[in-house]
Amino acid sequence: MPLTFAPCNQSFSFVEQPNGKLIAVGGAEDKGTESEGYYSQQSNLHFFELAILKRFVQECGGHEAHIEVVTTASSIPMEVGDNYQQAFAKIGCSNVHIMHIRNRDEARDEKNVARVRTAKGVMFSGGDQLRLSSIFGGTEFLDVIRDRYRTDHLIIAGTSAGAMAMSNTMIYQGRSDIAHLKGEVKITTGLAFMPDVIIDSHFIKRGRFSRLAQAVASNPACTGIGLGEDTGVIVTGSNHLEVIGSGAVVIIDGRDIRQSNITQVSAGTPISIDNLKVSVLVRGNSYFLKERHFVQGEVEEEMDTE
Repeated sequence: MPLTFAPCNQSFSFVEQPNGKLIAVGGAEDKGTESEGYYSQQSNLHFFELAILKRFVQECGGHEAHIEVVTTASSIPMEVGDNYQQAFAKIGCSNVHIMHIRNRDEARDEKNVARVRTAKGVMFSGGDQLRLSSIFGGTEFLDVIRDRYRTDHLIIAGTSAGAMAMSNTMIYQGRSDIAHLKGEVKITTGLAFMPDVIIDSHFIKRGRFSRLAQAVASNPACTGIGLGEDTGVIVTGSNHLEVIGSGAVVIIDGRDIRQSNITQVSAGTPISIDNLKVSVLVRGNSYFLKERHFVQGEVEEEMDTE
């Protein structure tokens, strides 16, 4: 099956200067996340460090903020929803609600649309990002979230699949061990909160560099953002990335690629790419996407998880 392409240079006026923020988190070892077949997943449901969750609550306006958690991506939504409510309760939040939307009819339900009209924050769980794009694409539910992100200071968070779906160009399939072969990385259109990026999660633990590199090589106008586990970025103005969490974020910039064989070789053949630019960021570092500028920031030794 040939590699599918989703252009990165589309004009998305609703994200040019959004008033809201995105919080994309690399996920953790949870059994609700999509499987790569050969990858053995653990059975715990620890999504990310509580310090990241605290930051999300802070950005939403505090412990009384109305937060909606959308479990659509997960294959075990009830268990995932319970886990989130327990995690929020640990940090003193009680106005947290779970949305188990499983199909497009439920996504069109005005009661569900009304809930995201009033929420201060919306969080998408991990699982299968294709569920998110196929269920919410073209619905009023998604239109309301996009519009409120642009105009109304809405905070949108996502972990694992929920983070990967934030971009307009989204990886929906691709095994890490064969991602260096043309055609093994499948791309489609995501929820399009953020233009000109491709986000990958579980990036370091699952060895997904080749996967994101192939996606960037086929869409060099995009910047690849590889999120480590228990690590994320807060995106302001669709441009400034602030790294949070305990691990690393890898930026793959393909705009200066000099040469690639991706259009010349057949499917299943290894690809070559010359002059990818790579940056590795940790907590305290920042990155400006449009300027391609790394900011050192303050060096922080350890993360508060209490």
